[in-house]
Amino acid sequence: MHCQPGYKHEVYIWLKNNQTCLICDEATESADCVCNVCETELPWLLEQCEVCALPLPTSGLICGQCLKNPPAFKHVVAPWSFSFPVDTLISRFKHQSRWPLGHLLARLLGHHLQHRFDNAELERPDCLLPVPLARKRLRERGFNQALMLSRWLSEQLAIPHDDHLLLRPHETVAQQALDAKTRKRNLLAAFALAPDAQVQGRHLALVDDVLTTGATAHSLARLLMDAGARQVDVYCLARTPKPGA
Repeated sequence: MHCQPGYKHEVYIWLKNNQTCLICDEATESADCVCNVCETELPWLLEQCEVCALPLPTSGLICGQCLKNPPAFKHVVAPWSFSFPVDTLISRFKHQSRWPLGHLLARLLGHHLQHRFDNAELERPDCLLPVPLARKRLRERGFNQALMLSRWLSEQLAIPHDDHLLLRPHETVAQQALDAKTRKRNLLAAFALAPDAQVQGRHLALVDDVLTTGATAHSLARLLMDAGARQVDVYCLARTPKPGA
């Protein structure tokens, strides 16, 4: 006697299903769900500041702002400039809960980081730290996009992540509409370390979606460096150009 009922039709196998590019909706064989054409045409950030990744006319330079006021972080790694279609993909990920788009960008960022690790261009950090989201924004959105990115990168790169080391105990005004000076004032005392935070001597990498003025990254990196961190880097999906550029 057979325990399972007979079934003569072909069984659906998900692994044999054709993948679709999440950008153009055309068929692709890529496991990352992006076709070669769309991946090539993304706004890859080539010429940039060696510290903050600000787009520059040529490579191998440090921007004037980083020379004048060196930030607390050592490197910013951002594969793309914040322009079409990356800006649209990030916006749909954050504001429309289109998580597959965020996962796609995280996978490509992971490939970019792994390539630089393999070529000794970057040192692998000891831990990934998502930039904490203000409680009001977290309630409105329902999730922290930086936390999701750090978890995806952690799994892909086999680097531990810590979702609780950095705290944001004080509410602050949304940064998007503020200029650089106001952003810095807005972030004073906005962040804190967890009481049991292990920071001394560690190389840590902050994870976020977009770097604009770098005020948030600098505030967090300064907090970590003052607590004894050996080095702080920043990993994000995109870097905005200088206003008016």
